[in-house]
Amino acid sequence: MSTREPIWRQPGMAPLVMMTCAGFSGYALLLTVAPLWAVEGGATTAGSGLVNGVLLLFTVLTQLLVPRALRAFGWGPVLAVGLALLGVPGVAMSLSDELWVVLALSAVRGIGFGVLTVTGSAAVAALVGAERRGEAIGAYGLAVAVPNVVLLPAGPWIAESAGYWVVFTVSALPLAGIPAALRLASALRVSAPDLHPGTSSSPDPGDPESAAYRRLLRPMLLLLAVTLAGGAVITFTPQMVDSPSVAAGGLLLMGVTAALGRWRIGRLADRHGAQRFLVPLVPLTGAGMALVAWSVAGSDSVRVGAFLLAMLLIGLCYGGLQNLTLLISFTAVSRRHHNLASAVWNVGFDAGTAIGSVAIGVIAELTSFTTAFLVAGAIAVATLPLALRRPAVAEAQAPRTPRAAG
Repeated sequence: MSTREPIWRQPGMAPLVMMTCAGFSGYALLLTVAPLWAVEGGATTAGSGLVNGVLLLFTVLTQLLVPRALRAFGWGPVLAVGLALLGVPGVAMSLSDELWVVLALSAVRGIGFGVLTVTGSAAVAALVGAERRGEAIGAYGLAVAVPNVVLLPAGPWIAESAGYWVVFTVSALPLAGIPAALRLASALRVSAPDLHPGTSSSPDPGDPESAAYRRLLRPMLLLLAVTLAGGAVITFTPQMVDSPSVAAGGLLLMGVTAALGRWRIGRLADRHGAQRFLVPLVPLTGAGMALVAWSVAGSDSVRVGAFLLAMLLIGLCYGGLQNLTLLISFTAVSRRHHNLASAVWNVGFDAGTAIGSVAIGVIAELTSFTTAFLVAGAIAVATLPLALRRPAVAEAQAPRTPRAAG
């Protein structure tokens, strides 16, 4: 297919986008509502922070196993099971608001989410050539971001105005993505036949997995720092901002800027390289966290203008660095390690979000949200030396399998 055609028309991209939107809709709805549901059952701030921490702990543990599962069982079965595990527990959560029940169901959701995240980003690299990979990651990122933009800030409002049961019912949307997932698996069988069971090449002594892990450490740490900051903001904004409308507006602004940043920066990175956009976003993350900390420091009420500006900055960095670090991860390793690159990148994403939920929640309970958010910002700025380093490039070690004509 001609590279001049819209990226959405590349074979397999449409079902990938549909599957991703459905899966992330269920995820986004409960990301802010599940901790609030635990609070309804009597959980403390630290306890509510554990909800997303457990979700993402099981996500990370699953992500490490997904490349092996894809080799053993194939894309179709793995995707279908993952979406089912992500969609069903949300409905079951309506049966009890006890913390242990919410944590157990969050663990099951984490397994499903781990499957969705690794397979989604790995499919981008398998469907689209390296010359348009940044643009494709941007399109995939938009499919991830739209549910977050619409449903993440709306979740608490829906729960308060219509009832938690409405949120739990809609959180089953990942089940609607299973047909698209099966179509994606069929497209991958054409565009990337070497990624299916029984076709994996034998280990290459000149391109060991251990070396791939070392190359992937830099982008993973950069991503972990920014998602730690973003995860803290997403989890605790409904609790630290008294006005539901201001909290929802801030999360909406963060989601919109993250979506636009992740979408548009990919095309720029294809043309000019990722490095020049990577460096300024790291200190901007720290600045955004410092500003949000100051905006909630007053004892009376939040400084609305400063809070919204902070959410805009954090959203830009959160979205832009997601795209850039994934692009760097795929470039840093050979084709045979792309599923591994997807897994490691997603581990960085979700480990950062989990730490932002749990550790920042504990710091906030011991001190204040202002101190906790300043700590998160300092961690982000501490990764600046990694951003300044030139990345290794290993893509040429293993040529891309020729694509079938579209």
